[in-house]
Amino acid sequence: MDSLITAAAQALAAGDPFGALNRVALREDAPALALRGIAMAQLGDLARAKALLRRAARAFGPKEAVARARCILAEAEIALVSRDLGAISGLDAARAILDRHGDRANAAHACYVEARRLLLVGRLDEAERMLAALPPSPLPIAMRAAHALVAAGIAIRRLCIGPARAALARADTAARQAGIPALLAEVESASLVLDTPAARLVARGAERLLRLDEVEALMASGALVVDASRHLVRGAGTVVPLDTRPVLFALARALAEAWPGDVPRAALVARAFRGKEADESHRARLRVEIGRLRVELRALAEIRATKRGFVLAPHSTGEVAVLARPVEGEHAAVLAFLSDGEAWSSSALALALGASQRSVQRALDELAASGTVQPVGHGRARRWMTPPVPGFPTALLLPAPMPSG
Repeated sequence: MDSLITAAAQALAAGDPFGALNRVALREDAPALALRGIAMAQLGDLARAKALLRRAARAFGPKEAVARARCILAEAEIALVSRDLGAISGLDAARAILDRHGDRANAAHACYVEARRLLLVGRLDEAERMLAALPPSPLPIAMRAAHALVAAGIAIRRLCIGPARAALARADTAARQAGIPALLAEVESASLVLDTPAARLVARGAERLLRLDEVEALMASGALVVDASRHLVRGAGTVVPLDTRPVLFALARALAEAWPGDVPRAALVARAFRGKEADESHRARLRVEIGRLRVELRALAEIRATKRGFVLAPHSTGEVAVLARPVEGEHAAVLAFLSDGEAWSSSALALALGASQRSVQRALDELAASGTVQPVGHGRARRWMTPPVPGFPTALLLPAPMPSG
């Protein structure tokens, strides 16, 4: 490796892309192309970076497997940052090559990229296992910050706010020691999530926004909570999922919102059956659905008939609450992901939401027609963006399991 390539690599490691470009901007050999690609990625020109890295991977000879693996790793990170999650391929093979040839730092970085991808699509157990296989102490200081950021992300999604704050503190310390501005900015951005309203509490006829630590406290309070983000009811260590039973969930939510009062039959029919008038057939169907809901919630509460309707009567708690998204609507989940300010592909959104690409595309088209989101690019390169919505983080909307207990 010549001195200019070495100096450019050191500049990139220190977070100085201009310093790297000053040394290799006019060179077309494979190592220079790779370094130029990484520098362009650090400067935010992801399309140019991807093209340079692909040229570099093709230019490396058959005996330069490690260099090619590094290009694949860099391209995977670009795909992650640009929310093109379906384009991340060959990462496992690249990591194996790097590990086999003793490039521990980049092998660890490949683990980090994969852990972030798993975190982004809500596969928390797999992300946690990936992170556990990557002890932070032997890592370079910048990688320790990245490791702590992923750990914080997992803890936030699991609503373990104390461990999340501790991980973010570790990330902040490591980022300051590394002295990389982009890394510091990422830590600061992640820390803001903890102080941003993440959900809306509806209880006893009043509403207010909750931060994540307040959501955690609510879950630990023993109250009977109807969770409108995950479509479940929980309390006293029991979780009743109703995500596949929308009518029962609508009834449960209506009863919880009115608690400790009752809800008229006509109002329940309107909520559960999409506003249809409460004729005798709907009243009969309401009795059937209330009977089904009684069975589902029997471990948590009774549903008692009153003169005008029904009322929720929890077994072992004096508090009932509804936990709702800060902003609700037909496409709220899509908007929640786009509110992170990144440009998402429709395929990545479908992967993260666990929905079909067709339904996601339909939602994006409707949101674009109303001017809520904007497309960028054309064809397979098209991405979707929206300005960040204050108070609307995605932490409670990802398909993550709730903590038990």
